Amino acid sequence: MSEILIKGGRVIDPATKMDEIKDVLIKDDKVLKIDKDINKDEISLDCQVIDAKGSFVMPGFIDLHVHLRDPGFTYKETITTGANAAARGGVTTICPMPNTKPSTDNPQIVKEIVDRAKSEACVNVLPVGAVTIGQIGKEVTDIKGMVESGICAISEDGKSVMDSNVYREAMKIAKECGIPVMAHCEDINLVAGGVMNLDDNAKKLGLKGISNAVEDIITARDILLAKETGVTLHLCHCSTKDSVRMIKEAKEDGLPVTGEVCPHHFILSTKDIPCDDANYKMNPPLRSEEDVIALKEGLRDGIMDVISTDHAPHSEEEKSRGFEKAPFGIVGLETSASLTYTELVLGGYLTPMQMAEKMSYNPAKVLGIDKGTIKEGSIADVVIFNPEIEYVINPNDFVSMGKNTPFTGKKVTGKVVCTICGGKVVYKD
Repeated sequence: MSEILIKGGRVIDPATKMDEIKDVLIKDDKVLKIDKDINKDEISLDCQVIDAKGSFVMPGFIDLHVHLRDPGFTYKETITTGANAAARGGVTTICPMPNTKPSTDNPQIVKEIVDRAKSEACVNVLPVGAVTIGQIGKEVTDIKGMVESGICAISEDGKSVMDSNVYREAMKIAKECGIPVMAHCEDINLVAGGVMNLDDNAKKLGLKGISNAVEDIITARDILLAKETGVTLHLCHCSTKDSVRMIKEAKEDGLPVTGEVCPHHFILSTKDIPCDDANYKMNPPLRSEEDVIALKEGLRDGIMDVISTDHAPHSEEEKSRGFEKAPFGIVGLETSASLTYTELVLGGYLTPMQMAEKMSYNPAKVLGIDKGTIKEGSIADVVIFNPEIEYVINPNDFVSMGKNTPFTGKKVTGKVVCTICGGKVVYKD
């Protein structure tokens, strides 16, 4: 038996709407008691006591959208290093996308990832299965078999399934299995070699642009297919004002549609790209200031449900090739909480309670899992976040193998100081 007593923190739990200074007693893997003052008589002699005075005590964050690169690209990230990065960022559950090598497209590979994660990862790992075999877009995978092996959702992330009939078939099966479809919305026929947002900055840098329509057309299609099939649709890494508008309209129509925003999309715009620096190259790209404002307001107004990272590690050599030749993607697991607090909470868009909703409670609801809360009796996935600590982001400090971030040198306020997963301390600052 093991015990942890978290003393004097501001307990913020969206599930119960608790926002009070309380003690939290954890026994083994469960939250045993939450009370004003849990005294020494109620704990064992070897109980680990953590002073959380001045800090938020929140349910562990859940990141619906990460890339662990394992199997096949372990020079970029592994299950172990990705999980360690998650723990450092207060994330206790991660959902790795299927664009590995081989892709996560059959029950056997899913089982191998699940089994390895149990021994190699310090946080919960819930794999996402591919929609089509090899992610080629032609033939639907064994979705039912992958669900039995442990997937939490299906996605073709990294691309869209361009054949609407194939996608609809997969959606029907996902609906039967009770899992969501996570959609990467990108009309590949419109990309035309684009590497950043289609705007004056692209012209100035001499680079091909990606228009908002690339995302918006597939967003509209996927919402219509979700309406027809009844599947829960989660729209990944939304970047445009029209994505926000369409999600709002879908919700008003009563459709089970949710949307996520990544910190880089609600903080940076295309104007922040200083030069041909591929640490600013991500897919979808950084958009206009107008889009950034729409994303922030969408999060504030409850239209956009989730904050995820699209954590996408690459090697330093790959990212040094410039915009045209470098791969898309940046890392985010270790910085998302600090960036969210700095930009959205201190910026007046979200309360600390809403931050916990977007980063923990709502993601749990999307997946339909019994997490995202720290009420008594719940699994003890907990993050302790100090809102007073200021620091400068330095990728050399990252435990992720990926150092590719556009936020190098950015001063942020608020830091994860302790992460507890399943009743075990997996990170302490």
